[in-house]
Amino acid sequence: MSPMSPTTSDDRPGTGTSSGASSPSHDALNASKPGAPDPQGNGIIASLPAADLKRWESHLEPVAMSLGQVLYEPGATVNHAYFPTTAVVSLLYVTESGASAEVAAVGREGIVGISLFMGGGSTPSRAVVQSAGEGFRMPGAVLREEFSQSGTVRLALLKYTQALIAQMAQIAVCNRHHTIDQQLCRWLLLSLDRRPGNELIVTQEMIAHMLGVRREGVTEAALALQRAGLISYRRGHITVLDRFAVEKRSCECYGVVRAEYDRLLPDEPAGR
Repeated sequence: MSPMSPTTSDDRPGTGTSSGASSPSHDALNASKPGAPDPQGNGIIASLPAADLKRWESHLEPVAMSLGQVLYEPGATVNHAYFPTTAVVSLLYVTESGASAEVAAVGREGIVGISLFMGGGSTPSRAVVQSAGEGFRMPGAVLREEFSQSGTVRLALLKYTQALIAQMAQIAVCNRHHTIDQQLCRWLLLSLDRRPGNELIVTQEMIAHMLGVRREGVTEAALALQRAGLISYRRGHITVLDRFAVEKRSCECYGVVRAEYDRLLPDEPAGR
C-alpha cells in the first residue's frame, strides 16, 4: 500500500475482538490469550493504576496495523484513539502539491489521537503506519470521559502530549538544519525506541516521505550506513546492527528528544 493511500481505518472494525466484560483484578488486563497482543505493551496503559485498568479493559480492542495503513486523514473527525504495542505510526503533514514530512512518530510509549482529549476533535496531520505491528484502540467518547473523570489518566495523557510536542519541535529543527544522513540516523533511532527489537519493516520510499526528501537521498544515506556496517537493508526490512555507532553518527536531536521522553515518561517502555 502506498504511504499516501486514502484508505482509512478509523471506522473499520479492528482485527481481533474486544476483551469483553471488566475483570475484578489488575492482572486480568495482562492475561492475554496465547499469541494475543498485551495491552501493557503500551506505556500509557502500563502506567495506569489498577482502578483505571479495570475500567479500560472492556474498551480496548486489539488491532493489527499494516504498513502504510492510514489511521486518519487531515481534517477528518477522529473517532478512535490508538495505543501501539509493536507498530510505529507517523504523524505527517501533507502540502497541497502532495509533498509530505513527518512531524512525530508514535509507538509503544504513546497514543495516536491526542485531538480527542485536547478539544479539537480533528487534526491537520495524517496518521500513517510506518512500521507494521499491533496495538489497541479505544472509542474516542470513552477516552474523553476518562480524561475528564480520572486524574491519573489526565496526567498521563498530558505528560505524553508535552513529550510529543517536544519531539515535533526538535524534528522541525532537524529537518531544517541537518544532513539527510543525520536525519536518517535520528529517524532510525526514534523508530527503534518505539517498538521492540532492532528491525523496522519499512521501505525507502516511505522513509523519504517521512523525511520530506527525495528517495535518491535516502538510498544514498542508507547505502553509506550499510557499507559502514551499521545497518542491513533487504526487501523493506532495515536491521540496525550497531546502534551505538548510529547514535554517534546522528545529530544531537535524537538525544534531546530521548532525554525529554525519559524525563516526562520515566516508567514507559520506550527505548533500550
